[in-house]
Amino acid sequence: MSLTDDKRATKHLTMYDRRYAIRIPISAEAEILNLETGKRLKGATTDISLGGCFVTTERPLSRGCRVRAFLSQKSERVEILAVVRSVKDRVGMGIEFLDLDESSHAILRRWVATGKTQR
Repeated sequence: MSLTDDKRATKHLTMYDRRYAIRIPISAEAEILNLETGKRLKGATTDISLGGCFVTTERPLSRGCRVRAFLSQKSERVEILAVVRSVKDRVGMGIEFLDLDESSHAILRRWVATGKTQR
């Protein structure tokens, strides 16, 4: 396969095909801050991996929008710099995690490892 053929094949991959971490069902409260407009919205995660999550919300942000995500479960809270990668109108959005501090990463790893499902 040539490099051109490889690029063409990659271009047609779906978001699911490009994921590098398996998402597991985890429900956490989500507050999303649009970094361009300052607009905040609330929702809940349906699944999370170490690389991203899906947030249910009636008014998802646009694809490509950079956000700061705050995910909470019981007394634990993680803060993540992320980008909206997929949008399902009136359902929610898939976000890819770009950066998070060590403390947030440790909490996220624990959530994924234990498969917590309670908010």
